[in-house]
Amino acid sequence: MKPHIDATKFGSITIEGEIYDYDVLIRLSGKVKKRKKKLSKKIFGTSHILSVEEAEHVYEEDAECLIFGTGQYGVAKLSDEASEFFREKGCKVEALPTPDAVRTYNKATGKVVALFHVTC
Repeated sequence: MKPHIDATKFGSITIEGEIYDYDVLIRLSGKVKKRKKKLSKKIFGTSHILSVEEAEHVYEEDAECLIFGTGQYGVAKLSDEASEFFREKGCKVEALPTPDAVRTYNKATGKVVALFHVTC
């Protein structure tokens, strides 16, 4: 079951009443996981660019859409390789500043995975 995101502010996201003070990944099952940003950081030296390795971790078979919260000010982005990976899988990507991505996620239907960067 898809969880409801209650709020986000710089440095946190509140999902079903629980505050997470780190980037999160929401699976198709609705399970909330800590983002494995090391997969991107080891390639780019920053977690502000999503590597193809992290994209492979984020993607789930049959996912139709990834909603990517790019940070409170929209700093994070997909690498070209990650964009191509999602395109090849037929998984649409909606990359929006995290506050907008939260609203989009809450309204989304279908098989949606989500990744939210909670700072910049």
